[in-house]
Amino acid sequence: MENGPIFIGGPDRCGKTMLRAFLVSHARIAIPAIGSNLWTYFYGQHGDLRRRENFEHCLAALLHYKHVRFLQPDAERLRREFWQGEPTYARLFALLLEHYAEREGKPRWGDQSGLIERYADLIFAAYPDAKMIHMIRDPRDRYEAALTRWTNGKARAGGATARWLYSARLAQRNQSNYPHRYKIVRYEEMVTAPEQTVRAVCTFLGEKFDPAMLTLQGAQGYREKLSKSAAAVGESSLINAAYIGRFRQHVPPRETAFIQTFARAEMQAFDYSPEPLAFSRGEQLRFWLIDQQTNLARLMAWYGLELLQQNFPSLAGRMPSRDKWQ
Repeated sequence: MENGPIFIGGPDRCGKTMLRAFLVSHARIAIPAIGSNLWTYFYGQHGDLRRRENFEHCLAALLHYKHVRFLQPDAERLRREFWQGEPTYARLFALLLEHYAEREGKPRWGDQSGLIERYADLIFAAYPDAKMIHMIRDPRDRYEAALTRWTNGKARAGGATARWLYSARLAQRNQSNYPHRYKIVRYEEMVTAPEQTVRAVCTFLGEKFDPAMLTLQGAQGYREKLSKSAAAVGESSLINAAYIGRFRQHVPPRETAFIQTFARAEMQAFDYSPEPLAFSRGEQLRFWLIDQQTNLARLMAWYGLELLQQNFPSLAGRMPSRDKWQ
């Protein structure tokens, strides 16, 4: 069995939380219920941590972030142990999650964070025994799920397509570069064949499959949420396929057309077939002259901001929303 860290990545609304629920129902694996976002919001944003003042600034910021406070960190222990090893962001993040796993009574720590695949190179360099699982989902259903949760989303199909494309391309790149350390899991396979999928994940992680994982016994809060969701769509099983293909009823056809136009190659690479769409001449004209241009601008804006934040974290780093600080 292995003890290396486990990272769950992929865009939002792609099944990361469900996979986490399966994994924490294993006796050896601890992954916080809330994504830590440590790499997203803190990596590189406080300068070189070999300088004690930079470390203290970073630690202070971490301790004010609600997702970190959820881990119940011991600040004095972090200070003491941090200076006993290499003073890097990766080591500081690892200490936070190692301490959490220790409190959970489990030997193997993990983390789930949206788009953590951005940092695959850095993570694999910092943790030579790490494994990363990338959750991916049909971009049209992912968009439908995002619309359901964030009804006032301003980026609409343009931003959603950019986010999915960015993640899908990273999935392909990372799996090619790290074939034994990186695994892509399709949401659709996880909900239609959960046992087969979880067994394959356990094999990848070097862990023995435990049937108790399928009960989600280690994630009672999420289990209750799934129960309510299943009841809402008339399903008796917690894990079901009711949310596959919902875009057909809930995503405007012209937005579906945009996603399929700009993500077609990547969709087909992951076995997502484009949907035949029939538009009137007026709808076609509106799509080409208005919808496509507007969403293309949103797509490019998302990519531009992403590149800026990723390459210059100390100058334009990502920040949590105000409600995540305390």
